[in-house]
Amino acid sequence: MSSLDELRVLLGQPVGREARSGDWDEVEQYVGSALPSDFKAFLDAYGSGTVCGELAVFHPGGSRPLLERMRGIHEAFTELRDGAPGSGDTEHVPYPFHPEPGGLISWGYDPSGDEHFFLPCAPDPDRWKVVTMVHEVGCETFDGPFSAFVLAFVRQRLEVDRYHGIDPEALEYLEPEDLEELVAAGEIGPVRPSFAPF
Repeated sequence: MSSLDELRVLLGQPVGREARSGDWDEVEQYVGSALPSDFKAFLDAYGSGTVCGELAVFHPGGSRPLLERMRGIHEAFTELRDGAPGSGDTEHVPYPFHPEPGGLISWGYDPSGDEHFFLPCAPDPDRWKVVTMVHEVGCETFDGPFSAFVLAFVRQRLEVDRYHGIDPEALEYLEPEDLEELVAAGEIGPVRPSFAPF
């Protein structure tokens, strides 16, 4: 089973979206390349939204269009990178950003401040890696396609302990039944796989 198929099982079948031919033309013209096929297939099926309430992704025809966001992120991160040599902070921004040749290509973010990009490291976009610019820490590279990255993201949220998300100091003040109520409500513990359009 492919990563994309596994995601569909975990997230549920998308709700009646219809991809239009030409949705990706303007974005791919801007990028100067096709984008990874699993990325386009996922977004054509699900549209813009959040995975597990955390990972935001953007479709070209969504209410917050991908191309608009790409341009803004590329400009902002290029400015950050251009200012980095004077601040001694170059290890946090080691890659250039599109439109520089080989520059990172924005595709999403999560609320913790992490931005997610494609690293166009091969002529075939289906072999591109995913780079996460971790908020104020640097970057991490995921050696796999978009769908495998998102699948790992979902699995990571499924594998946390029952009381994940609660301040450890609060544990000593809560009764067991209060903790179980928070778990049952989904306020703490593993995150249920989901996709919410926006």
